[in-house]
Amino acid sequence: MDLVDSLIADIKDTNLIVLPEMRNTGFSMTPQPLATIMYGIVVQQIEIWASQKSVIVGGNVIVEANGRYYNRFLLVDSNGPIAFYDKRLLFTLAGKQKAYSANNERITYAYVDRNINLNVCYDLRFRIWSRNTDRYDFLIYVSNWRSPRHLACRALPQTRAIENQCYVIGCIKVDTDTNGQTYLGGSAMINYRGSDLPELRDKQNIASVETNKSDLLDFRSKLDFLSNRNEFSIVIPDSGFSLLKYIFIFRVLFKSSLYESGSIVDILIIIICKQLLNG
Repeated sequence: MDLVDSLIADIKDTNLIVLPEMRNTGFSMTPQPLATIMYGIVVQQIEIWASQKSVIVGGNVIVEANGRYYNRFLLVDSNGPIAFYDKRLLFTLAGKQKAYSANNERITYAYVDRNINLNVCYDLRFRIWSRNTDRYDFLIYVSNWRSPRHLACRALPQTRAIENQCYVIGCIKVDTDTNGQTYLGGSAMINYRGSDLPELRDKQNIASVETNKSDLLDFRSKLDFLSNRNEFSIVIPDSGFSLLKYIFIFRVLFKSSLYESGSIVDILIIIICKQLLNG
């Protein structure tokens, strides 16, 4: 029995169990030898845990599908996966976009009377992506944050909880991997006020937290900041020409210097490009 088996065996009276990012493999930039298929043995193990405890388990694995590799966060019950989210914001500083494919869709899953929004690691830095426009109750991040970024790992979950008026769960790896990279953990659960609930921080252990939907709704009704937010949509470009490519093409046609900006020609180009992109 490995550590996760023994920890899960001790869990009682809960509805949701969350495991850290890439728990079974550790973080890797070479997904090919480590990837599983959607209903492979790794996912089956998560299903076993869900069945043993009659709960939903949130687990993150490397998944291969149609020749692409995804950093996939799964919600699994005793019958298998019920929802999944592929990481949207890939860590380009490490070249992750070269190894993994990005997702274009936010996922909020309704479980009993709780709405759960799924995220992975680097997503945490981008508040617009996790903006609470669909009144979710839980914002979950599974992560492999290395020790040099421990301050951000502490501050950002609290910020997300306050600005989105929700519970935030951060489940983060803690140990040293085979490459000598140290992960100091930082796992915690934070309520809609920004207060830490029982936390793990730098320990390989479990923390059990009880949440109250009525208290959350009461807090939101008294301080309904979410209703004052600006309305806008996130538009993810398709595989066609981007606005930048159109600008490049039209600058060549107009024989405008590629290093000039702010000219009348540039303004005209932008207007034309917007018309093209809008059909």
